Amino acid sequence: MNLKSVSILFSLFFIFVFHSYGQSDTIKAKVLDDSIPTPEKYYNQGIDDFKNKKFSNALDDLNKAISMKADFERAYYNRGTTKFEMKNYTGSIDDFNLALVLEKRPDTYFARAQAEYQLGKKDDAIDDYSRTIELKPDYAQAYYYRGGIKFEKGDYQAAIEDFSLAIRYKPDYGYAYNDRGSAKRMLYNIEGAIKDYQNSIIANSDIAFAYNNLASLKREKGDFENAIKNYSEAISRKKGYYIAYNNRGRAKLESGDYNAAIEDFDKAIKIKSDYDFAYNNRAVAKFKLKDYKGSIADCSKAIDLNPKYAYAYLNRGIAKEMIHDDEGACSDWEVANELGIESAKGFMWNCK
Repeated sequence: MNLKSVSILFSLFFIFVFHSYGQSDTIKAKVLDDSIPTPEKYYNQGIDDFKNKKFSNALDDLNKAISMKADFERAYYNRGTTKFEMKNYTGSIDDFNLALVLEKRPDTYFARAQAEYQLGKKDDAIDDYSRTIELKPDYAQAYYYRGGIKFEKGDYQAAIEDFSLAIRYKPDYGYAYNDRGSAKRMLYNIEGAIKDYQNSIIANSDIAFAYNNLASLKREKGDFENAIKNYSEAISRKKGYYIAYNNRGRAKLESGDYNAAIEDFDKAIKIKSDYDFAYNNRAVAKFKLKDYKGSIADCSKAIDLNPKYAYAYLNRGIAKEMIHDDEGACSDWEVANELGIESAKGFMWNCK
């Protein structure tokens, strides 16, 4: 009997990353006399502190600038970005609101959208990304992040449209290519997804997860050799990339190289000791090598980490059957069935 279920994290097809978007206004205010404390002088000091990641100092300086000049719009904006970096998202929104009362700028709407997203206010964020675009139609990052939320909501076609607009205005936008590929993958446009992942790599060869995503599609097509190469590229570009180790292990497992697969699952587990997927996948590889007790132990570890891991119960039941623990096997298959694995019924024909 073969171990049927190889449950695995297919790869992070879509990774919504809040990479740096340059919130801080780097244009300094004009200071006529450097020896006299002025709001402009405190503002400039705040900008310097922000650039040097001295956020508490920046906040103090910007507070002083605002106390001396209540209508200092850029100071409110930059105080909001400072609070954002300090993870005070509610406070940052308050400051962006004040800045918008004084002047409606696209970068302020965009920054407020970023903070709203962090607070889980996704509809508000979409509205603010849209306001950003109304004021600045070529604002590529606003399309990108709006597309990301649409992806999260399951509106993949709308997400593709936004990612495409981001690419139109920023042709080297590697993240947008990657995420558009992920949306296409969700709509089963595999060839389109592959092309976008490849374009993501061309645009930015350092995006590790684009290699990982491309490799997963190649693995699904049975091109294990190139899949393994792409997973290796992902690993070389991101230290501790346990997902790529796990996925490369799966490619090796499916190609029949069970010992090499175990080595990759070992590496994934060493990096992330609570990685239930890797334990379950290593159990499959051990089963293929007839190490049934080792397979049971790994399935048990996966279940300890995730008590509702249905495939781990199914797989442990199959391994238990191989060592003639029929009662234990039936018990595991019953749980797998209760958790939604209908194929478990096929193993239960001889259970009482």
